[in-house]
Amino acid sequence: MDFELNNYSILLKLMELYTTLEIEQQYKDILCLIEIMEWVKSFLGRPHPNLGRPGVVCPFVPHALKSNSIRLAVIRTKDLYPEQIEEIVSCYRDIFIEMEVKEQELAINKAFLLIFPDIHIEDASKLIDSVQQKLKPLFVESGLMIGEFHKRNESPGLHNPNFRPLRSPIPLLAIRFMVEADLPFLQNPADPRLRIRYLEAYLKCFGDKFTDETRYKNAHQALALAKEQLKDENLVY
Repeated sequence: MDFELNNYSILLKLMELYTTLEIEQQYKDILCLIEIMEWVKSFLGRPHPNLGRPGVVCPFVPHALKSNSIRLAVIRTKDLYPEQIEEIVSCYRDIFIEMEVKEQELAINKAFLLIFPDIHIEDASKLIDSVQQKLKPLFVESGLMIGEFHKRNESPGLHNPNFRPLRSPIPLLAIRFMVEADLPFLQNPADPRLRIRYLEAYLKCFGDKFTDETRYKNAHQALALAKEQLKDENLVY
């Protein structure tokens, strides 16, 4: 019976028909996927003279490409409210967590790139950034990172404040697993409550699995400073 159902599903897939409008939409989506794929290879996966350190812009990319661990999706957002976009991205978080990787050592290279071609460049800073900021605590507490990319992203590079590593040709959100080297991205919020939340999640994520003793100590120190700042603010108010 299962064999028959599987054959039936395959047959339906083979017999799938498309309208002309559906074909046009799929063609547009394919163009977006190709553009971002080429950007990943030619920008994120290569060195840059303004990076401020040796190596490629994103250290994960070469290994992720080699292991075929990057998955892309085009998300059409016309007529959607920001809350609906947040819900869609949250669903991809669940899919990311539930998706199994055959070889555990390859899991760290897994990444989702959610592409939003309908978001105009004028709105990207407001919409993409706000969705990322709203969802980041949920992602961090799940052991994940979510990054915002678009043409007007002003976030500076860690090693060169004049470099803009988070600029992409099409607005997108990137999802990946948290790594120890993410500490600088988790200890920078001005709000001590948010900083505490991030740092506690970071320390819980790695627990006794830290490979870098300095990062372990720096995280605890940053957490203590954030708690002290929050205590001082509460005394003021």
